[in-house]
This record gives sequence, structure tokens and C-alpha cells, in this order.
Amino acid sequence: MYLDYIKFIQEQNRNQIHLFPVSLDQSIDPDNEVRIIDLFIESLSIKVYGFRTDFPENGRPAYHPDDLLRLFIYGYLNKVRSSRDLEKECKRNIEVMWLLKCLRPDHNTIANFRRDNPKAIKKVFRTTVQIARHFNLIGGKLIAGDSTKLRAQNSKKNNFNQAKIDRPSLKPVPMVWKITTVKRF
Repeated sequence: MYLDYIKFIQEQNRNQIHLFPVSLDQSIDPDNEVRIIDLFIESLSIKVYGFRTDFPENGRPAYHPDDLLRLFIYGYLNKVRSSRDLEKECKRNIEVMWLLKCLRPDHNTIANFRRDNPKAIKKVFRTTVQIARHFNLIGGKLIAGDSTKLRAQNSKKNNFNQAKIDRPSLKPVPMVWKITTVKRF
């Protein structure tokens, strides 16, 4: 029985205290995206963008807008939009723990930050586009829409990939169209 168990990678005891504890900073790779988010937010002057930083002295202290903006950008990059999902990420994702320095805002705080600062968040995203343009990370092509509604279908018979296009049955066949004239009365 024991010999069969040795064939597999051995796990560690969850209750074991480690001699050399690993810090959060050591757990995050030097080229991880959260380090870039942190550098970007540190380079911003939050007040210039219109974030509110003056809060009343009474009651519980507020989270700094820097921290909530870090969380918001992380969620945007990782397709986590819901404030409840962002709250969960704060408790279980080590990257978010590092980014927020172990802060755990609740979903109401995250949603209120998003609701109260739409113009400031928009300015921050414009700044990210300017930086990306400066480093030639985006092309900056103009795409315009005229609000035309198109019906989309992506069933197996209606979608095309390169393999389907290359099949002989889908090669264009010259067709002769019969043109008829219509008499108007």
C-alpha cells in the first residue's frame, strides 16, 4: 500500500508550520501583471483624475481610492466585473492579496466606488490608452459604427474557419445570373 502511494507527488500537511515562511512578495513573479498595475497606479496623481480623497473623520475609515482602483483594473484585465466576484478574489487570490496589501473591501464598497467615480475611472482608462499608444502597443485605427443591427448566427453550419474555407465544396463557383426587366405600370 505504501509503495503505491510513493509513486505520486507528496502533499504537505496544511497544519505544518514552515521554518522559512514565504512572503507575499516572494510568491508573485517579478514579471506578473499585478506589479505593472501597482507601478501604474503609483505613477498617477489620484486627485488630478477626480477621485475623492477627503472623507469625514467620524465612522469607519474609508479605503483609499488607489487601492480600489487597483482592484478595479485587475478585475478589468482578468474579466472579473462583478463586485461580488472581486470581493471573493480579495479573499482567495494571492495576486489580489499582494496588490491590495491584504485589504478585503466588501462588494458594496467596490460597487459604490464604481458608481461614485465614473468620470475619474474613464480618465484613468484614457491614460492607459495614451501610454499604450506611446509604446506602440496598440494601432489606434478608427472603427466607427452607425448603430446598424446585424443578426448574428454561429451555428456549426453557418460559421467558417480556414479548414472549411479550404474544402473544395466551398470554393466559389462562377454563376450566371439571369437579369430580368420588370415593367412598371
